[in-house]
Amino acid sequence: MAFGKVAVMMGGKSAEREVSLKSGTAVLAALRAGGIDAHAFDPRDKPLEALHAEGFHRVFIALHGRGGEDGSLQGALDLLDIPYTGSGVLASALAMDKWRSKLVWQASGLPVPEYVVLDADSDFAAVEARLGLPIFVKPANEGSSIGISKVKAAGGLRAAYELAAGYDRCVIAEKFLAGGEYTVGILGERALPVIRIVPATEFYDYEAKYLRDDTEYRIPSGLGEEREAEMCELAQRAYRALGGRGWGRVDLMLDAAGAIYCLEANTSPGMTDHSLVPMAARAAGIPFQQLVLELLAGAAHG
Repeated sequence: MAFGKVAVMMGGKSAEREVSLKSGTAVLAALRAGGIDAHAFDPRDKPLEALHAEGFHRVFIALHGRGGEDGSLQGALDLLDIPYTGSGVLASALAMDKWRSKLVWQASGLPVPEYVVLDADSDFAAVEARLGLPIFVKPANEGSSIGISKVKAAGGLRAAYELAAGYDRCVIAEKFLAGGEYTVGILGERALPVIRIVPATEFYDYEAKYLRDDTEYRIPSGLGEEREAEMCELAQRAYRALGGRGWGRVDLMLDAAGAIYCLEANTSPGMTDHSLVPMAARAAGIPFQQLVLELLAGAAHG
């Protein structure tokens, strides 16, 4: 396929800028190795109108966080009439918002962990009693585990709320599930092999995701074929419910009894050497360069 001149959108202004630069650099190298006329494009440093002025024909989105995977960039590219990788405006916005994605999943009959939306006037003691300890507290619109806390002691919820509220006005408290964390990459109409994530740290935080080498990624996951198929089917349903297309990732948790719950979705997953979708693709026999080219081939308008 003739892709023309391709912009690899990376960097940006979000709290995930450094991770995005790593993703974008890896994607750019793979595209160039595949003979694609690809160029780095950092929207922090130049306006999006430059895409037309510089003659770009399509965009590979390697931006993470706000301004990159929340629908705003996707809307701008739709207005510019330039095809791009990944989901459109609505799916991107919904997946970025951990609260509203849960609302969509609940309305679709999909299982989510019990949660409470917090504000400064919340009865924090009552929330602790309702959800039980430990509790995860998250800004609804950040990624890469930025601003997340695990509250293990009674009375700790308010401080965790205040930390998360520094990143977003919407904060959720979520019941801890003890059965393990898993993720499923979505590539077109198929699910990639399930990965079980076993962090050496307290939980799968920013450090465990990007800086440490002792986080375990188990492929195969250890669930067995039948349970993996069930998890993949649930992940695909969850992604479709948000309107996701192209590629993405759905994170899931098991409770102590083994029931599966949808945790969150990501419409612009990492493409670094620690990233999960490339890892799952390799397990499925898809090398990184092939993955990147397939994603670019799927670029579309909103």
